[in-house]
Amino acid sequence: MARRLPPLSALRPFEAAARLESFSRAAAELHLTHGAVSHQVRALEEHLGTPLFARHGKRVALTAAGRAFAERVRASLDELAAASESVRSRRDDRLSVSVLPSFASRWLMPRLIRFMDANPKIAVTVDATTALADFAADEVDVAIRFGVGPWPGLACEKFLDDEYFPVASPKLYRGKLPKTPKELLAARIIREDRDLWVPWFKAAGVSLEGPITGPNFNDSTFALQAAARGEGISLTRRSIIGEDLERGTLKKLFDIPLASPTSYWFVSPKETAATEKVKKFRDWVRAELAAGPTKDLIQPRPKR
Repeated sequence: MARRLPPLSALRPFEAAARLESFSRAAAELHLTHGAVSHQVRALEEHLGTPLFARHGKRVALTAAGRAFAERVRASLDELAAASESVRSRRDDRLSVSVLPSFASRWLMPRLIRFMDANPKIAVTVDATTALADFAADEVDVAIRFGVGPWPGLACEKFLDDEYFPVASPKLYRGKLPKTPKELLAARIIREDRDLWVPWFKAAGVSLEGPITGPNFNDSTFALQAAARGEGISLTRRSIIGEDLERGTLKKLFDIPLASPTSYWFVSPKETAATEKVKKFRDWVRAELAAGPTKDLIQPRPKR
């Protein structure tokens, strides 16, 4: 027959109250109310069928049964904490990163070898996905999100703003590329699910007489690959296009940038955000951004 366990939620308040010999001090330590601690202790006493504290007005003192139970509870909680620390320690050598496919393939992966060389004891797993990371189910340590944060319940730090501009293969239309933004209307436009062509045309002073048509891709990587093959003109982010511009695979058509409404964020569960491996990864990303083709991007100033 399975043993009937006491209410586990009551054990921590009871242990704190027993150690501090005060419901009020236990409540302050656990960020609970005095009433919540008192309620949990009473529920525990009802379950055990015996008083654990003798009440003397606002003062409390452990009974003999309470003192014996407190020693066993404290030992059990210490053992659970040690087991948790053991599991956490084993994970210090593994870093799981969730990131957009476009940022992963065009920025992160070509550089990641440098992080691994500098941190040979950390095994890196990259999950390239457009879905938001499920930190609990997938055991993700840190995500690089491109969006409008922060996200509730998570440690969020914006580290990079971005901008959009049109690019095309230098060989498109046999090298006769559009010379004015208005000429783009006669060209094949490559669109994405995150489509900002309409606000870009507005920033360029071009009036649209109808909807923008053209092939649509669900990720920037595919849109840029199509543009590099000469299949049309893509509106891209500076953060992922630097190396293509340097190699000459793609060419920036106009110096009319559109500020991105979304930014890059480091996002982690609060309990892993301060771990050494996550801090090393964040610092490395910032250093790479400062040194690489995206160094002219606007990096948010730290809060004072």
